[in-house]
Amino acid sequence: MNKSLVLSTALALIATAGMAEQITVMSWGGTYSQSQVEAYQKPFTADTGITVVSVDSDNPAIPIKAQVEAGNVTVDVVDIEYADAIRLCDEGLLEEIDPAMLPPAPDGTPASEDFLPQGLSDCAVGSIVFSTVYAYDRTRFPDSPPTTIVDFFDTAKFPGKRGLKKAPKALLEMALMGDGVPADQVYDLLSTPEGVDRAFAKLDTIKDDVVWWETGAQAPQLLADGEVVLSTAYNGRIFNAAVSEGRPFDMVWDGQVYEYNLFAIPKGAPNKDAALEYIAFATGTQRLANQAKWISYGPARKSSAPLVGLYQDGKTEMAPNMPTNPDNMKNALASSYDFWVDHEAELTERFNAWLSAS
Repeated sequence: MNKSLVLSTALALIATAGMAEQITVMSWGGTYSQSQVEAYQKPFTADTGITVVSVDSDNPAIPIKAQVEAGNVTVDVVDIEYADAIRLCDEGLLEEIDPAMLPPAPDGTPASEDFLPQGLSDCAVGSIVFSTVYAYDRTRFPDSPPTTIVDFFDTAKFPGKRGLKKAPKALLEMALMGDGVPADQVYDLLSTPEGVDRAFAKLDTIKDDVVWWETGAQAPQLLADGEVVLSTAYNGRIFNAAVSEGRPFDMVWDGQVYEYNLFAIPKGAPNKDAALEYIAFATGTQRLANQAKWISYGPARKSSAPLVGLYQDGKTEMAPNMPTNPDNMKNALASSYDFWVDHEAELTERFNAWLSAS
């Protein structure tokens, strides 16, 4: 064989190997991360040759902040909630993302006009709308199941343990709605000392009946194990438990608190260009609609909604199971990032003190 040909072939292979990039994406684990693997990561690797390593965290904003501040960033793309995206961006811990680099809608509408409110920020690009709801095992309430957020706090009518996420966000809002406050008045009231006191007073009424959960997978497991009769949960986790695993779970949409998750790039990410390519790929109209085949979270782009079809079982319509379905929005609350950016520290301190009090 011609030696020069062998050498040039070897050099080409080395160059190709050098281009074979790898990125690390940090998300929340469980069925949510799996939906991203199926809808985004597998097709992204097939399309670009860039491999994707998935890592999980109970709250990705926490390790990302630590990595950037320590100057030891190992993650290229992170999935975070909207309030965290604003806060981390303001702190200079995320790269800015120009929406002009995102693909337009199929009809040519620029991405900046196609994303839902809170779907874009200076440093992050939205992927899904998710909701904190509450769920129950219908075999426990065969005749008269709970139907409202008020019912969640009624231990006389619906006796038994309650599952709650061990954090004040969404919980305090649901406590006020459970005390009869209309969704559109919650943040005005919660911005006052009297409103905060009222929310904690409502939580006092069920405190002895609470089993706390910290990760999304725990809430449906508490229901499945019979440890609780009602539990707050992320709507997608309950949907997957009911449809994929055949659990007899139903959701109550009344009093839901919905918010956005977004993709961001930590400042100093080792593969920033590939990370930008991944985000542009994953947040295209069809890709966002495709994620809904795997979990019942709504896409963050307007143009994606009409493309949402069937669940992966090929028979379950996904649109009625989305947080943003009109039937599910009758007493729904959009989580206020302004409120939580301003009050999270103080309310977390108050919540932790309340937890430790006898």
